[in-house]
Amino acid sequence: MTTFDVIVLGLGAHGAATVYQLARLGARVLGIDKHKPPHKNGSSHGDSRITRLACGEGPAYSKYARRSHEIWRELEGVTGKPLFMRNGLLVLTKSGQNAAHHGVKNFAASTAKIARKEALRYKTFRHEDIQRRFPAFQVSERDRAYYDQVSGFVRPENCIEAQIMQAQELGAKLRFHEEVISFRQVEHAVEVTSNHGRYSADQLVVTAGPWLPELLPREFAGRFRRLRQVQLWFRARDARTHKRFSPERFPVFIWQLAHGTLYGFPALGSFEEGIKVATEVDDDTTPETVDRKVPPHAVQKFFDDFVVPHLPGLSPDCVRNEVCLYTTTADSRFILDRLPERERIIIASPCSGHGFKHSAAIGEKLAKMAYESEAPDPMFLWDAPPALLPSSTPR
Repeated sequence: MTTFDVIVLGLGAHGAATVYQLARLGARVLGIDKHKPPHKNGSSHGDSRITRLACGEGPAYSKYARRSHEIWRELEGVTGKPLFMRNGLLVLTKSGQNAAHHGVKNFAASTAKIARKEALRYKTFRHEDIQRRFPAFQVSERDRAYYDQVSGFVRPENCIEAQIMQAQELGAKLRFHEEVISFRQVEHAVEVTSNHGRYSADQLVVTAGPWLPELLPREFAGRFRRLRQVQLWFRARDARTHKRFSPERFPVFIWQLAHGTLYGFPALGSFEEGIKVATEVDDDTTPETVDRKVPPHAVQKFFDDFVVPHLPGLSPDCVRNEVCLYTTTADSRFILDRLPERERIIIASPCSGHGFKHSAAIGEKLAKMAYESEAPDPMFLWDAPPALLPSSTPR
């Protein structure tokens, strides 16, 4: 049985970050993944993810986003890969009653509150300001928006690949296309059994994303849901209109609406490659049963409900779609904690649709928990104190 300091199960956003940080600390680390990341089977694909320092979900998150920005800049310098672009964030709120976003009723106001707490410069726009600054959006008279210039987007596949490459260069052992069958804590170690062999380590970090519930004891597995998410790329109405969606003219955005949240990104490619937009849905699924096909009627409904009223510069020509999986908790909070009564096993689900922006720093935190016995963040315990929960933060 091969022995390591730490084994990491799952090498997506947070697993890749964890093995990289463990390797930087000098740990003997093994990473195992059922596929070969980056891949399209989990939660970290589709060219882009929003990153924002003012996190309307609550004040506990901003420090991780800020540190992640630093790590990605460091990695860009080492690898030469484009990872992070700061092109601004627009959080829009329609007049009237809107659906909650990640459990927050007024997400724009909450984002502004966190920005003040973090001493970030931001602006509040009325509808005429939005229309003048960003003509690609169609807003009504009572619409309002939060805007900052320190946020933007990251490229998830590049981020994962960069950290995996650096981890390997620093000595990490990574095994792809290997499926973990079971793990258990014994007296002075953790043992992991896969379809290719058996391994032992002082500590185990499980960052399995949507595969996590099947690996957990039943009393913990029920805390997580897996949701099917659809990302769509619509072509602009013409090449001239496409320029309105360039990163210099079009920020990443989150738009609270009565029937859900619309979010999207600038054009990252040519006119033919389209502009990515999406919404959050509530379809329970699993990695094995998820339907990865997006039927034409679903594309048309999304276009009619979300695109036509709000982004008139986009045509009905959907040039690409991708299905990914979100793992969520009931309060949209992360779990980064040791498994009760099995203190050598760390369970990490930094999830709920707002995890990627924090992943580089979360990996650093998990590495220190596993290799340096650092205490977990109190906010992300299995049973966090009520005063620390996002719902307790005034909105």
